[in-house]
Amino acid sequence: MRAGDLLRLTSSSLVAHRLRTLLTILGISVGIASVVLLTSIGEGVHRFVVTEFSQFGTNLVGINPGKATTAGTSIGVFGTARPLTLDDAEALKKLPFARAVVPMVTGNAEVEADNRRRRTTIYGVGPQMPEAFRMELQLGRFLPADEPSAPRAFAVLGSKLRRELFGERSPLGERITIAGSRYRVLGVMASKGTILGFDLDDTVYLPTARAMALFNTQSLFEIDLLYAEHTSVEKVVAAIRQLLESRHGRDDVTITTQQQMLDVLSSVLDVLTFSVAAIGGISLLVGAIGIVTIMTIAVNERTNEIGLLRALGARRSQVLGLFLGEAVVLAMSGGLLGLALGVGVAQLLHLLLAALPVRISLLYILLAESVALLIGLLAGVLPARRAAQLDPVAALRAE
Repeated sequence: MRAGDLLRLTSSSLVAHRLRTLLTILGISVGIASVVLLTSIGEGVHRFVVTEFSQFGTNLVGINPGKATTAGTSIGVFGTARPLTLDDAEALKKLPFARAVVPMVTGNAEVEADNRRRRTTIYGVGPQMPEAFRMELQLGRFLPADEPSAPRAFAVLGSKLRRELFGERSPLGERITIAGSRYRVLGVMASKGTILGFDLDDTVYLPTARAMALFNTQSLFEIDLLYAEHTSVEKVVAAIRQLLESRHGRDDVTITTQQQMLDVLSSVLDVLTFSVAAIGGISLLVGAIGIVTIMTIAVNERTNEIGLLRALGARRSQVLGLFLGEAVVLAMSGGLLGLALGVGVAQLLHLLLAALPVRISLLYILLAESVALLIGLLAGVLPARRAAQLDPVAALRAE
């Protein structure tokens, strides 16, 4: 049997049963479309989160008070006899690789200006915060490098808070009141947007010591250290740990590198993407069952045809190839249709919901199409083998 004859027989059988063929193709296409759509959303969320998180750079180290528990959660100031202090931050600045050190505390308070009040997030930070976190000023200047333990009462506003309190007029030199204390506005930060649920535009930046007094705390929430590029992160962590251990008398801090946080985020998001792909794969299983059913029915209906082909000299391998070819054509047609549907719906969702991150992953597309081909082969094997093993004489006699 020539290849052209085999192709003609395969296509004629599928065309002769258009409705059955269409339903089988739809079963596969829905599965492929589900995989493409869900993995596009999962991959989009993955890239979005990693991009948002990595915009602060990858050479940042976060130092928190207290050792991490065996479950991996920091127990903070309750797990250490020596809290992190401003003196610790000053000592870290002397490390040769330290480009910027930011002692930080955070809390929530009501801010008042021009008879307008707004409850917002307060960050107590050091003067090197813009350099460490790659943030820029829109107006004025950032907090000056005053004596760490006795800074002047200055404040810098986030861009959103500036609009809420002062509208479009310049707030530079104006006074704001926070919990009964007055601060002079030195600057306004450029818009940074919302990052991982934190609105960095709706905030006030105060000197760390002022924020510690405001929230009545003796310990820093965190010290962030920006180290020089091309410096080994292992060397950085070891030097920080050694310095703080000599100051505190024991190793009582948790040090987390930016790369560690990115790796954890990536692994969690990879699992999420794989999980949604597996959910979509259930639809592919349903499509495979459909192909098995359709091919089994086709063998039963075409017993006479199989007998005639065998009587005319067709080999068993050629009959096997005929039915396997039909199954593969069904699966691949469904795969291509599903790919078009999945990509189309993903792009439509992105147009309708601009905030929804969508990214088409070539890897998952190739995997989905490969699975569709494999489904066609596996689903067609049993019916095709049954057809190939029919006795020619018995098949010709069949009604």
